[in-house]
Formats: sequence, C-alpha cells, structure tokens
Amino acid sequence: MKWYRLAAHQGHAGAQYDLGVMYDNGQGVAQNYAEALKWLRLAADQGHAGAQFGLGVMYANGQGVAQNYVQAHMWFNLAAAQGDAKAVKYRDKAAGMMMPAQIAEAQRLAAEWRPTK
Repeated sequence: MKWYRLAAHQGHAGAQYDLGVMYDNGQGVAQNYAEALKWLRLAADQGHAGAQFGLGVMYANGQGVAQNYVQAHMWFNLAAAQGDAKAVKYRDKAAGMMMPAQIAEAQRLAAEWRPTK
C-alpha cells in the first residue's frame, strides 16, 4: 500500500487506478467510495481506460456520487473509445435509461473531454 500511495501521489495513473479499485472494493483498506472516486478520477483524467470505466460504474450506481447517467455514459464512452468492450456494453445499458437529449449531452461531454497530461 505504501508504494501505491507514493506512486499515486507522484501522478502515476496506474497506481491511482489501483488505489481507487482498492478503496472501491475494500481491499487492504476500509471501503471508502469518496476515496475511490478521488483516485479513479485522477487516473481517468489522465486517460486511464480502466479508471474511466470505474467512474462510469460509480456514476451509474450512485456510489460516492449522486447517480448520474449522463456522467456514467460519458465515462463509459471514453473507455469504449480506447477499446474497452465492457464499457461499450455498460454505455449502451446506461443509454437505455436516458432520454435522447441526455445521450446527446453525454456524447458532447465525451467529445470535448481532454486528458490532463
């Protein structure tokens, strides 16, 4: 855990993702959705597909955030664009819960998204 934290604090997207997953699942740490969201967002903002998928799940399920299918769809869409087949299925499932205007908004957000690094 010490090494994950050190690497994550230095901006390593893979370590940030791993920490996010650990907090999400309560592996080696107490389950904490707020911490999971924090670390996954840092990794996702750098373009980490797994973290983008994880954020989509958190928004779809309302874990650590208010349930938001627009945000879920956006993050799933970003992960899907990197070849994550699971994200395609989850994005399409989220779309089934949304109005056409919401889907358009999610697609617009995904198209405008830019990585931080």
